[in-house]
Amino acid sequence: MPTLLDRTRPLPVWVPLLLAALLIAADQALKAWALTHLTYGAAPIPFLPGLLEWQLTFNTGAAWSLFSGSAVPLALARLAVGVGLLVYVTVRPQSRFLTVVLSIIAAGAIGNTIDGLRQGKVTDMLHAPPLSAVTRALGAGDFPIFNIADSCVVVGTLLLLIASLVQGREKKV
Repeated sequence: MPTLLDRTRPLPVWVPLLLAALLIAADQALKAWALTHLTYGAAPIPFLPGLLEWQLTFNTGAAWSLFSGSAVPLALARLAVGVGLLVYVTVRPQSRFLTVVLSIIAAGAIGNTIDGLRQGKVTDMLHAPPLSAVTRALGAGDFPIFNIADSCVVVGTLLLLIASLVQGREKKV
């Protein structure tokens, strides 16, 4: 019985590149929109009431402003990760699932690389009040304002984690 990470029928080499390019383009387009339509420091604007708001901010570090002021070194590290993942999935055939997930993570890394190298900071504009409610309850303050690239990295990483747990269970059976 095939598992989620089986190496059956890998995707054509252009698929991870196209997927990453589309996600990077969406990330950059939303950041450009945010820079022209939102005002830094302004109150949040509801997008999906109660779930998601627009709020422009910038980050010179990583999540939760870790390593603030390190935009260029972080951008270079993100670039190495993003390009490295894309090279890996195009040179070494992987399962379709793993190829897609690693391409999503690569897109996120490269999307934020572009901001770090071009502006010296990453543009963020999405705020999720329900996530902030959880982090505040845990004593961690508001959940960071984020962008599509951040979402790609987080969702891709969560999918990898879930897949590894599922695969671990399948091997035990």
